[in-house]
Amino acid sequence: MLTKTSTRVFGLFIGLILVSLLVWASIVLGLTKITTQMVIDSFTDFDQSNEHYIIQDARIPRALIAAAVGSSLAIAGAIMQGLTKNPLASPSIFGVNAGASFFVVLGVSFFGVTSITGFTWLAFAGAAIAAVVVYMLGSVGTDGLTPVKLTLAGAAIAALFSSMTQGILTLDERALDQVLFWLAGAVQGRDLELLNGVLPYFIVGWVVSLFIGKKMNVLTMGEDVAVGLGQKTWLVKVIGAVVIVLLAGGSVAIAGPIGFVGLIIPHVARWFVGYDYRWLIPYSALLGAILLISADIGARYIIMPAEVPIGVMTAFIGAPFFIYIARRGINE
Repeated sequence: MLTKTSTRVFGLFIGLILVSLLVWASIVLGLTKITTQMVIDSFTDFDQSNEHYIIQDARIPRALIAAAVGSSLAIAGAIMQGLTKNPLASPSIFGVNAGASFFVVLGVSFFGVTSITGFTWLAFAGAAIAAVVVYMLGSVGTDGLTPVKLTLAGAAIAALFSSMTQGILTLDERALDQVLFWLAGAVQGRDLELLNGVLPYFIVGWVVSLFIGKKMNVLTMGEDVAVGLGQKTWLVKVIGAVVIVLLAGGSVAIAGPIGFVGLIIPHVARWFVGYDYRWLIPYSALLGAILLISADIGARYIIMPAEVPIGVMTAFIGAPFFIYIARRGINE
């Protein structure tokens, strides 16, 4: 008989296989017909054909970026929900993505920033400021930090940053042309240099998130219990916040503000492994990659030969899920 641990390990193995199959599907499926042999030949016998360029310069980068961004947003959402004890918490709902997007647009419009390094640091700054402001607003009042106030503060800050972003783009058509498709959330047209630019930050965020899983389990038992067990709760919260900024900010820098992944996936992962963050985080990573790669593949067929931005696809999936979670009550 399989133990619970063995079952969960087997689940991770299945998840890795699904991610691998979806990466392969992302490379071969689309407007241009690609075969598995073409993919192999593009590595072993590159002939500069149109198909080989599409494989190397378009399909492979977008598949890997979708996997990395999906994993990062899902982990960020899981940690946010654990730290705030709010099932509606996610980088998009709490304004973190909107803050990162605003700072990127601000840099493009007023400072002429065009490099991925510039985008990355602007996104980190915007994500961090948005997170701090939401936390401060959610803590105002005699009853302290509550899920309801956090959600309202997040919605308000997201709306504020989104409005300011639209205001800047209305006044600067040049910036609008540069970032319009990016603002909808997309992995199309990205190259591996963009991923390489943020990959070190992603790796740090992924590794640290795995190491704080046990600490998150203690923290979710309650502040008083965690302190009584000798945990430095402030340190866990700071580390968790840094991980969220690295993963959410890096995702926005390369793919734009893709919403709802961080909201949906942690709930799905809990259905498989419960509330144990030692398992919830790796499951969220795999499921986030599966969701975003699948959404990217589907986006190619909705209005072919054109493509729907992947952020639109996740919104179609995530909006009903958000309503469902809200109707269940955020004080569950």
